[in-house]
Amino acid sequence: MPKSRIRKKDDDYTPPSSKKATNIKLTSRSWVAPVMLAMFLIGLAWIVVFYVTDGKLPIDPLGNWNIVVGFGFIAAGFGVSTQWK
Repeated sequence: MPKSRIRKKDDDYTPPSSKKATNIKLTSRSWVAPVMLAMFLIGLAWIVVFYVTDGKLPIDPLGNWNIVVGFGFIAAGFGVSTQWK
């Protein structure tokens, strides 16, 4: 079987010189996970308390809107989760 041809390289690749290397400062995002979990748990607890107390707690005048508030906390937790890297 014939051998493959070996390709000749014109010359080695030299990356273009840059003016100055820039340092990328990564900010600490250690707050994201605790805040996200707290929002999830607050929303879940809000809804559970609403159902367990037959709508008397957490805020009686809101009525069934307490469910929306609980899901709002959960949605806020998902919003915070987009900052997690």
